[in-house]
Amino acid sequence: MTPTIREARQDDLAAVASLFDQYRQFYEQAPDAALALQFITARFAKKESVLLVAQDDAGALVGFCQLYPSFCSVEAKPIYVLYDLFVAPAARKSGAGRQLLLAAEARARADGKARMDLTTAKTNRTAQALYESLGWVRDEVFYAYNRPLG
Repeated sequence: MTPTIREARQDDLAAVASLFDQYRQFYEQAPDAALALQFITARFAKKESVLLVAQDDAGALVGFCQLYPSFCSVEAKPIYVLYDLFVAPAARKSGAGRQLLLAAEARARADGKARMDLTTAKTNRTAQALYESLGWVRDEVFYAYNRPLG
């Protein structure tokens, strides 16, 4: 299989939402197909993210990545946060993840972004190896924090 990477369309949203639900489960969230569809549909409708998909030879979506526009205040430049990247287990080792990352980089360059940022689980060694093989550099200076507000 040679995946084709393209920007998501309206008629892709149900398939992307299914992948998004699997992505959330990978990060230990309970399955919630309705929430996944609502979230993906809202981001798409409001144009709040760039959604790229990987399509197999049969036309099925097998992966996606989602880029959120943001800014780096220190550099005073726009960036993308690559928050979501997921490839269905059956399509792993097909090159879909690599192709999605390369397409995201090309899109970021075309959109005039200074860089892309991402975070991944410390235990996700497979993803880390992929990122580093493409020139991503792990931050050894800054800690990431979050503050739940729920």
